[in-house]
Amino acid sequence: MKNITEEFGSLVFDRGVMKKMLPEEVYRSLKHTMYRGEDLDITVANVVAGAMKEWALANGATHYTHWFQPMTGITAEKHDSFLAPDEKGRAIAEFSGKALIKGEPDASSFPSGGLRATFEARGYTAWDPTSCAFIKDGSLCIPSVFCSYGGEALDKKTPLLRSAQALNVQALRILKLFGTEARHVEANVGPEQEYFLIDKEMFMKREDLVVCGRTLFGAKPPKGQELEDHYFGAIKPRVSAFMKELDEELWKLGVFAKTRHNEAAPCQHELAPVYCSANTATDHNQLTMETMKKVADRHGFVCILQEKPFNGINGSGKHDNWSISTDKGVNLLEPGSSPHENAQFLLFLCAMIKAVDEHQDLLRISVATAGNDLRLGKSEAPPAIISIFLGDEITHILECIEKGVPYDGRGSEQMEIGLHVLPSFPKDTTDRNRTSPFAFTGNKFEFRMPGSAMSVAGPNIVINTIFADVLMQFADELEKAENFNSALNSLIRRTVKEHKRIIFNGDGYSAEWEREAERRGLLNLRTTADALPYYASKKNVELFARHGVFTEKEMISRRDILAEAYCKIVSIEALTMCDMASRDILPAIGGYITELADTVNALAAAGVSAPRHESETLEKLCALSDGIYGSLGKLREATEKVRAAIGEAECPALCRDVVLPLMEELRRGADEAETIVKRGSWPFPTYGDLLYYND
Repeated sequence: MKNITEEFGSLVFDRGVMKKMLPEEVYRSLKHTMYRGEDLDITVANVVAGAMKEWALANGATHYTHWFQPMTGITAEKHDSFLAPDEKGRAIAEFSGKALIKGEPDASSFPSGGLRATFEARGYTAWDPTSCAFIKDGSLCIPSVFCSYGGEALDKKTPLLRSAQALNVQALRILKLFGTEARHVEANVGPEQEYFLIDKEMFMKREDLVVCGRTLFGAKPPKGQELEDHYFGAIKPRVSAFMKELDEELWKLGVFAKTRHNEAAPCQHELAPVYCSANTATDHNQLTMETMKKVADRHGFVCILQEKPFNGINGSGKHDNWSISTDKGVNLLEPGSSPHENAQFLLFLCAMIKAVDEHQDLLRISVATAGNDLRLGKSEAPPAIISIFLGDEITHILECIEKGVPYDGRGSEQMEIGLHVLPSFPKDTTDRNRTSPFAFTGNKFEFRMPGSAMSVAGPNIVINTIFADVLMQFADELEKAENFNSALNSLIRRTVKEHKRIIFNGDGYSAEWEREAERRGLLNLRTTADALPYYASKKNVELFARHGVFTEKEMISRRDILAEAYCKIVSIEALTMCDMASRDILPAIGGYITELADTVNALAAAGVSAPRHESETLEKLCALSDGIYGSLGKLREATEKVRAAIGEAECPALCRDVVLPLMEELRRGADEAETIVKRGSWPFPTYGDLLYYND
């Protein structure tokens, strides 16, 4: 890549391209559609489609597709060529406004949670003009929403856009009360993406990695991440070459890939982008994950995005950095330089404190997957208990507000509303807390719970909606107040007092915190199965319906999709374990037992006692083989029950209480056997082979 600034966005039909290729009145109309939500006239759409087609053809595209995000968690696309016959049967390039605006994929083959039956196949994709079209693999990709024939949302983008609108409406009400000028407010997101790179040749030799994306067996290697020598360490040349190409490919797609580095675990790395709107950030993160896998393959790697691919070392998360800003570029979570600005900041801060406290269940549900359950609470991943980290200084300020006493910090003064706080909060006045699920980090919140493989749409739908709901409550109260300053004072103080239980700045891994959280009445939803009953509760259904984000029917469908996916993943992993144990592990153990037995018998025939090593190892392996065989039988039986119960209410609990413990039991025996069977006789690469490949 010769010039990164010139290449950046070269495959994106962005505002610069639009302005250059569209007539001024068409461009103005399209901007109103993009930023004001106005309907797009078909005549305007035809002109836009024509310009898109010419631009795409000039950049080597031959097809177009509506690129959408169904509830699989990945993207989907159906490609049509631009070619069409003219009246003489010759080929011409054709792309209409109608084709731009609307597509019709099969809706019955995607997860719908009962919103669509197999015989009800019709579904629609519709262009999302707030996201820029781009070229990928020779096709013009048109970011789109996806809905059923009856209008129900079948994707992740539609509710994300709805939640963004709800946030905008309620935040503008609050800003109006403060006299702050703004026409639009939106959430900005920067999702840090963690991932593993594994040598492809090694990867393909393990059925569990190929089928499940994680190792179901594997003894701990002599060295893991104990020496802390991988984090921010020098990047290996082969990995560096991958990262270089990845950045270049993402830059062409308009993704602001900014930071790259080694993560804490061997073979683990991270890519962090520049912040952008939540909708665009979601699109970009999906492109990032897809591009990572393609580029990795070209370098002889496999990119693993599963949350916990290896036991005993860090799993991979996707830290969702969330802030809120106006169209004037003002970050509303940035403490200001005046008492007036700080009062506004404090209100938005308290709104998030209240939102997180009242909706712990939804935040936990938004990151619930079978894979992420394995990661939470281990190796720098936050625990399943939701809490907010604010740091000592802001926490102390809130304590002073609650008690009505002066804040004794340097430079403190009293606001007109009667609250004693700093006129300006400096950034980074407190340490970071890597065990906190939801941490305030100076001018944003970092939601550390999302897993690396999931779409960030789900967590941001929840954050946007719960925050909008509290802002609505605050606006309702303050708009009725006769004395705004007095009402604001009372509201902030009351909110701190009623919701301070959610603030915790200590060690989220400690047993003391778990006991303290229980005393505070906080939820501890350790697994997806624990969280599922809360999903479509009356409180949550009413919340999303109130802001037009989900209907009750859409909520129930998503709960059912999550439950079914959880059970299917657990059953697939259990069956893979059974396959590996019966076809690989037990034969390998048996082969070594035979080898040892032959040695012992040969020595006995020669009148020589076998060394203790051979005899004791033989005895140990025979016992382990019997144990593995017994565990294998129990796991097979339990898995069949799960597969028969998929779709039933009791299935997730059956996975949690029966199948997962049996999987652990089977693994313990196999992993111990791995440490005994001689090198070269084990049937697949070990952790040492996978994590310490050569360049």
